[in-house]
Amino acid sequence: MSDAIKHECGIALIRLLKPLEYYKEKYGSAFYGVNKMYLMMEKQHNRGQDGAGFASIKLDTNPGERYISRVRSIAQQPIQDIFSQINDRINSEIAQNPEYQNDVELQKKHIPYIGELLLGHVRYGTFGKNSVESVHPFLRQNNWMHRNLIVAGNFNMTNVNELFDNLVEIGQHPKEKADTITVMEKIGHFLDDAVSKIYRDLKKEGYSKIECSPLIAERLKVGKILKRAAKNWDGGYAMAGLLGHGDSFVLRDPAGIRPAYYYKDDEVVVVASERPVIQTVFNVPFEEVIELDPGHAIITKKSGHIQIKKILEPLERKACSFERIYFSRGSDAEIYQERKELGRLLMPKVLEAIENDTRNTVFSYIPNTAETSFYGMIDTVEEHLNHKKTQVILTGKRSLSADKVEEILSERPRIEKIAIKDVKLRTFITEDSSRDDLVAHVYDVTYGVIKPTDNLVIIDDSIVRGTTLKKSIIKMMDRLGPKKIIVVSSAPQIRYPDCYGIDMANLESLVAFRAALELLKENNQYNIVDEVYNKCINQVGINDNNVKNYVKEIYNNFTDEQISDKISELLSEDSVKAEVKIIFQPVANLHKACPKNLGDWYFTGDYPTPGGNRVVNKAFINFYEGNKERAY
Repeated sequence: MSDAIKHECGIALIRLLKPLEYYKEKYGSAFYGVNKMYLMMEKQHNRGQDGAGFASIKLDTNPGERYISRVRSIAQQPIQDIFSQINDRINSEIAQNPEYQNDVELQKKHIPYIGELLLGHVRYGTFGKNSVESVHPFLRQNNWMHRNLIVAGNFNMTNVNELFDNLVEIGQHPKEKADTITVMEKIGHFLDDAVSKIYRDLKKEGYSKIECSPLIAERLKVGKILKRAAKNWDGGYAMAGLLGHGDSFVLRDPAGIRPAYYYKDDEVVVVASERPVIQTVFNVPFEEVIELDPGHAIITKKSGHIQIKKILEPLERKACSFERIYFSRGSDAEIYQERKELGRLLMPKVLEAIENDTRNTVFSYIPNTAETSFYGMIDTVEEHLNHKKTQVILTGKRSLSADKVEEILSERPRIEKIAIKDVKLRTFITEDSSRDDLVAHVYDVTYGVIKPTDNLVIIDDSIVRGTTLKKSIIKMMDRLGPKKIIVVSSAPQIRYPDCYGIDMANLESLVAFRAALELLKENNQYNIVDEVYNKCINQVGINDNNVKNYVKEIYNNFTDEQISDKISELLSEDSVKAEVKIIFQPVANLHKACPKNLGDWYFTGDYPTPGGNRVVNKAFINFYEGNKERAY
């Protein structure tokens, strides 16, 4: 994606179902779980590179023995930093105590991080401080083993203020308003309540205090705790949690906005944000990695009993389509085909834009995640050429010489590697004029392959702000001297902010929104902006279920093509000599290519939860009032 946008997080959970000695015997190391967690986090580093965290729990430890370990990092390579720390600690302990080397019992007793229950997390710091205190997993500590809670998630709540107020109403005093803290304390409140109730019941039944502890672990109903805690959550989430005594869970939001997949056998239970991560790390086939249903949790008790439990009533499935377009790794079998299909479906518009002149057109992509869509686009170009060749040969029949047939058959799509990303110059300096000059050099281009009579077609995943296109890519492409530059987005126009975990919080930063405003001005319809503002203001404070997305009215008077053409104008500076055209994927084609992930609120404004409509209206109010704060 030429306009880098950030995705919230990736999660990984591993529960080893056998004693650690089993893994030492079968796989040669009691650190089997730690090694697998490293691989799972590394295979999800695409989901977050600003910070990473790891936590583990040892089962059945004696009082006085440390059973929870946690390490977090915001180093430049946080995953490597975490596991370097873990590795150094393990090696140091074994070097100082050689007797630990082949004794799994002593390793578990004395070496941190080794355990049966492990939780990993990678994140992008989308807003707020990117300090180590902001990095998951979060830990809620208590002297009662059952009340220790570790939480990590891929999520964003739209109603964190309401959730915070709920905690205050029940007598808590949260240390901050961050949604992770709020969610953890909400779960923690009902966990405390459940533990206390079970303890009172056991005392009535005549058990001593020391006898109660293992029985609390048995009787604790994690599903019931989650049902109570998540009752008022509004957002997209895949929430993972570990309880100190050894229960674990991963809960997915009712609309299935954020992804979660699991695999289980007699040795492990594994959950991750992406399917191919589990396939690769555990060497299991596609069909054995199951998608967790929306509104459901996978719960593993300390005993090893596993259940998939409905926690919240599922809503209409609105799984995030950006996962398919961009965020998830393209190695997933379904995602790979879907991205190719996105490229194929764009070709009729592309052929129309180049007037079917494939002979004088060079096709390329902006590295690297658009590559798969590019393959789909080229497949369609080849089909088009094959059809054209067939018609020419059939028309010529026997009058064609062998040389002429060979000439006809030799025509191929002209594919070149045009844009090559150099270094990350964007974050080096923030002062605008200097920064613009640096951004202009983010990409290098390949010289000598474009003729003045050529069209240049470049496919990108999506166009969000358009900054890099305007300041860098289009200018660089123009240096090659093409007749026409056609930038193709495999995603539709991004018109609305996201509030479920993607860093798209402001309306005015979206180029499609800016294009619509320009069209309103040109057509003497800018009064619509005032009308929308008043409608948004009138909804402030009403129940989320009754809020409507009035921002849609900004776009209502214009076709997709009109907005695309205006975006083309906005992103093409006067210095650019080539004609510039931007082509976007129609929403209907997106749904055709990605039929299981119909979440499209950033394109259509159809938010899957009531809080989304409040957020988009708040974003518009902020824009109108010149307020730079986030809408959620």
